[in-house]
Amino acid sequence: MSEYIGYVVGGGLKENLSVRLTVPSQEVQEGAFAVIESGDWLFYGLVTDLLLGATDPRFADEQSEARLPGGLANLLHGQTLYTNLEVLPALMLEQGPELDSPEYQAWLAEIDSGSRPQPRPLPVKTIPPHHAQVRMASPGDIAEIFGDVETDGNFVIGYTREGDHPVCLNLDKFVQRSSGVFGATGSGKSFLTRLVLAGIIHYNRASVLVFDMHNEYGFDDTASDTGERVIGLKTKFSSRLRVVGLGQGAQIRGQMPDFNLEIAMRDIQPEDIELLTRELDLKETTPTTLDGLLTDFGRERWFTEFRQMNVGETITTEDGKRVPAPGSVAAWANSMGVNVLAAEGLHNKLRRLFNLPYIVEKPAADSIGEIIKALEAGQHVVLSFGKQESDLDYLLVTNLLTRRIRQAWEKRTNEYRTKGEQEPRPLVIVLEEAHKLLNREMAAQTTFSTIAREMRKYYVTLLIVDQRPSQIYDEVMSQLGTRISGWLGDDDDIRAVLSGLAGREALRGMLARLQPKEEVLLLGWGVPMPLPISSRRYDKKFWEELLGKAGGKRGEAEILEELGF
Repeated sequence: MSEYIGYVVGGGLKENLSVRLTVPSQEVQEGAFAVIESGDWLFYGLVTDLLLGATDPRFADEQSEARLPGGLANLLHGQTLYTNLEVLPALMLEQGPELDSPEYQAWLAEIDSGSRPQPRPLPVKTIPPHHAQVRMASPGDIAEIFGDVETDGNFVIGYTREGDHPVCLNLDKFVQRSSGVFGATGSGKSFLTRLVLAGIIHYNRASVLVFDMHNEYGFDDTASDTGERVIGLKTKFSSRLRVVGLGQGAQIRGQMPDFNLEIAMRDIQPEDIELLTRELDLKETTPTTLDGLLTDFGRERWFTEFRQMNVGETITTEDGKRVPAPGSVAAWANSMGVNVLAAEGLHNKLRRLFNLPYIVEKPAADSIGEIIKALEAGQHVVLSFGKQESDLDYLLVTNLLTRRIRQAWEKRTNEYRTKGEQEPRPLVIVLEEAHKLLNREMAAQTTFSTIAREMRKYYVTLLIVDQRPSQIYDEVMSQLGTRISGWLGDDDDIRAVLSGLAGREALRGMLARLQPKEEVLLLGWGVPMPLPISSRRYDKKFWEELLGKAGGKRGEAEILEELGF
C-alpha cells in the first residue's frame, strides 16, 4: 500500500476536498489519483490543484531561512507554511471492517447471502470526515477502478503519470456507445485511434469500418515528424481486415487494395445531394427540382437520366421559333412545370458529381454490398480515399455508405428481436474530420447524427476523431459516451470536450496543461472516473505486447482468431 501523503482538512460534496500535504509538494502532481481512507469506505479522487498556505501571512513574506539556522528554519516551515491539495472526489467503494475483526466475517456473510449488495465503485454521495488519511493510488486501486489487465477485453490504453501503473479501457463498454478522440493538430490523435482500433480488433469486440480520408490506417505509413515507419492495421491483421480503395484501379500508397469501391448511379438518392448543399452551393429551389426528377424517373433512374440531359441545346420549330431541344434540361423542366433556370443551375452544380470516376452506371461488382457482408461476418474494413480526398468525395461517400449500413443493421436487429434470429454484430464506424459532417448546419441532414443519437440500440456506434470539437453539434457531443482527449489549445474546444461532465471547471485547466504529445485525459461513460494518463506508444513494443513476439509458437485458438473464427 502507498504511504500517506496528507489528511482531509475541509471541502464539501459540491466542491473539492481540501487535503493538507505531509510530504513535499513536488511529490504530488496535478491529475494524480488519490485515495482517501475513511472507516469502512474508500474515496477515490483526482488532484486538481495545489495551493500554498501559511498560518500567518508574515511567515510567507519573510525568508526565515536567510536569518535563522537551517534546522530551525525547516522546523518553522513545517509548523507555519504548508501546501493544500484540491481533490475532486469521483467514486466511493465500501471496503468493510478491518480484516481481522469479527465484524468483517459478518459483513462477508451478508454479502454472500445477498442481503447486502456486492461492493462496487459508486458515484460519490457523501464525504469523508476531517483528518481522514490520504494516499496515492496503488496498482490494486487502479485495477479495482479501471479493471485488471489480465481480464479479457480490458485493453491497456496507458499508464498513470505518477506511478506508471497500467490503466485499462473496458472495450465492451467502449463499443456500446459512441465515443470521440480529440486533440490539436499534431497531438497524436491518429496514433491513439490506431491503438484503440487494434485493441477492438484483437479482442474481437466489434466490427470496425474506418473512413480513412488521409490513407493512414490500412497500409504502413511514415510518421511526418520523426520519419519512422508506422505499422498499418492491415500488416498485423491481414486476414481479418480488408482495405478498400475508392474508384476502379485506385492504389493506396503504391499498394493494391483488397477490392475497389464503385458507386452505382442508382444508389445516389436526393437526400445525398441535399447533404452537399453547402459544398456545391445549392439553392433553395434544389428540393423542388429533385422532387420533380424523383416523380418522373423514380429513385433508381433519376440521377442517370438527369446526367444524360444537356443544357442550352435548342431546336427551331417550323414557325421559326427556337425552343428547348428534346433531351435538354429545359425541355424536361417545362414538361414537369419546374423552373427552367433552377433545373439548369442544379445540373451545372451536379456536374462535379457527374464527372467523378467512381460513380458509374454499372459497377463491376456490388462493392457496397460486399463491404456490408464483410462487416456482418466479423471482418473489418478500411475505406481509403486515395487521390479522391476532397471534401466533396468525403461527404458523399461516407453518408451514402453509412445510410446503407444503417438500413442493414436496423433490419438485422428487428429480425433478431421479432424472430429470434442471430444477434447483429456490434459495429464501430470511425469518422475522421468529423466536424465536416457533424457541424450545426450539416448534422441534422447526415446519417451520422442519427447514429450518434439512436443507433446504439441497433448495435452501431461512432468513433469520431477531430481536432475542433467545438465545431461539432452540441446534440452530437452530448451523446458521446467515452471521450479521449489530448492537448487542446482553444478554450472553446476544451469547453466542448468537457460539456455535460461533472467537475468540468476543475478539469479544464488539467486538459489545457497536458503535454502536447503522449498525454491524454480519459473522460465519460466508458471510464469510471476522469484520469490523465501517459498513453502507450504505437510502436514495435506495443505490437509485441498485444500479439506476442514474432516467431513464437501459436496455439490453435490464436490461429483461428486471426482467421476471424
